[in-house]
Amino acid sequence: MKQKVLIVGLGLIGASLAIAIKKEHPDNWLIGWDSENTRKIAKEKQIIDESPASFEEAAVKADTILLAVPIRTSLNYLKELARLPLKSKVLVTDAGSTKQEIMSLAKTLPFDFIGGHPMAGSHKSGVFAANGELFENAYFIFTTPEQENIAKRVVELQELFKGTRAKYVVLSSEEHDQITGMLSHFPHIIASGLVNQADLFNQIHPRAKQLAAGGFRDITRIASSDPQMWTDILLSNRQFLIELIHSWQERMDEVTQWLANEEQTEIYRFFENAKDTRDKLPIHSNGAIPAFYDLFVDVPDRAGVIAETTGILGQAGISIINVKILETREDIIGVLQITFKSQADLQAGKQCIEEKTTYQCRLK
Repeated sequence: MKQKVLIVGLGLIGASLAIAIKKEHPDNWLIGWDSENTRKIAKEKQIIDESPASFEEAAVKADTILLAVPIRTSLNYLKELARLPLKSKVLVTDAGSTKQEIMSLAKTLPFDFIGGHPMAGSHKSGVFAANGELFENAYFIFTTPEQENIAKRVVELQELFKGTRAKYVVLSSEEHDQITGMLSHFPHIIASGLVNQADLFNQIHPRAKQLAAGGFRDITRIASSDPQMWTDILLSNRQFLIELIHSWQERMDEVTQWLANEEQTEIYRFFENAKDTRDKLPIHSNGAIPAFYDLFVDVPDRAGVIAETTGILGQAGISIINVKILETREDIIGVLQITFKSQADLQAGKQCIEEKTTYQCRLK
């Protein structure tokens, strides 16, 4: 059935969802709301069908409203929507990373609301990064309210977002925030803490910054995230994160004692258990933290090798996000790290380079 869909926020997630919706439901009329310049770009790129004169104008004629904005901003929009004469059967959803706070507000709203969280992302942001394949095989979580008549409407959203080709999961808001808190929010705190501690260390030992590439840069990649977005996420999931931080501090106190007492067996078990658990994790599955699709290519240290390798990918029509030299030393093999936007591009790129060159390619 043709419907009018208002998408508030035309960044990476909102614009990518718009593309996915249009792919499966070409008759739906997509209305976009963001800054004037972003709306203009989205209209020119045919991501949306209409750029309204005002938010109110768009909201009152929408059948479905998607809030693809930061959590605090979503809460403000919901309060504003509650004051507007929306359609009686309007269905509102969001794409935020936490759910308890917004589902609590939803109980007071005069319209139907179901929480949403498409668990995918990219190293890029903004409307220009929009990608209709972004959510393929990723988890798309819905949190439904206690009212059964509203909860049943989740099938409407699953049909609307069918073009994402995501895997749908329905969770309670509490379970959602606990799981994403452990697997996404808390790791972002740890990564940012490591980077900030290293920054203080670098002030005493300036050469450390020079040596911080490679492994240290890789394990702290998620620290390069939007500060405002993560401030909102942490504050909206603060109680559970406080519990996780206290638990982490207790565990680190244990490690401190093992080191102080030279308890080799306990230290060994600590690393052994971590290795065993890590090795059993699914490979290249989209989870709470967006996957990094990196290919590591052993290349000779000679002029033109980067252009040669990326040229091969370009001729094959394979897009890349980033290229980085991990190691270049005279007369020996260097390592070229190429980041792709999807698992499919990663595999295609690996096959292409191996067919066209003698370079060894590997996944980490």
